[in-house]
Amino acid sequence: MTVLAAGLALLGSLFFALGAALQQFEAASTSRAGLGYLVRRPRWLLGGLSIAGGTALHIVALKYGPLTLVQPMGVASLLFALPCAAALRRRRPRPGELASAAVIAIGLIGLVLVVPEHSGNPHLSTGEAVVLLAGAATAALALWTLARRASPAARACLLATGAGVLYGATATLTRVLVDGDWEPWFLFAVPMPAVIALALLQRAYAVGHFGVAFAALQVADPLTAVAFGALLLGEPLPTGAASTLTALAAAALTAAGTVALARTTPMSPSPDVTAR
Repeated sequence: MTVLAAGLALLGSLFFALGAALQQFEAASTSRAGLGYLVRRPRWLLGGLSIAGGTALHIVALKYGPLTLVQPMGVASLLFALPCAAALRRRRPRPGELASAAVIAIGLIGLVLVVPEHSGNPHLSTGEAVVLLAGAATAALALWTLARRASPAARACLLATGAGVLYGATATLTRVLVDGDWEPWFLFAVPMPAVIALALLQRAYAVGHFGVAFAALQVADPLTAVAFGALLLGEPLPTGAASTLTALAAAALTAAGTVALARTTPMSPSPDVTAR
């Protein structure tokens, strides 16, 4: 069953990476990066279906294998995404891109593995849910504001990070809906940060630095979910000197890899980058 879980998780990562590459290709190829326009583009919709398929495979993988195996496999989507995006642009990925992505992946795996599993039923009160949504919205707004004056690579990183924060909030709410105690209005609250995150992510993709944007999303989403889980759901954080040092080293690798990726990944052609 462990081998099956690993295979499903890897296949899910490939589907997720291909979907992200397809959506970025569409977002960066037009000056109209709004969701209202993109949802009418067949290739962008195909990317969405691929992402949904990858998510479904990831969920199925969790039924056959432990989280400590499946989650690191999910990080492989970053290594798959760069070749997929390069193929769509009819070029080969640069060795520096793949090396930087590998460093980020190693860092993310380290961060995933040091976070302890939580077996209790999560509970979120109305006040805590409001804090969750308001905190995520404030952080995303601040990142969007900073991105307006940033360089293209930094803009892609900041916008994708904002999307990752909102997706992390969505994941936290979803975890409560699936496994814990919740209020009926949570059902209506879950789509809001997810839709805003999707729109923000397309803006990040439209800038052109796909590798940077996708890496920032891969980092911000799980870290935000872990932070909200610890602050609001009482989920454990790494303890002990060894775990703390591992987490710090993994975070440093992830940050260094992201910076290196920003310097090595070429900017995708776009008709009007500065206008976004």
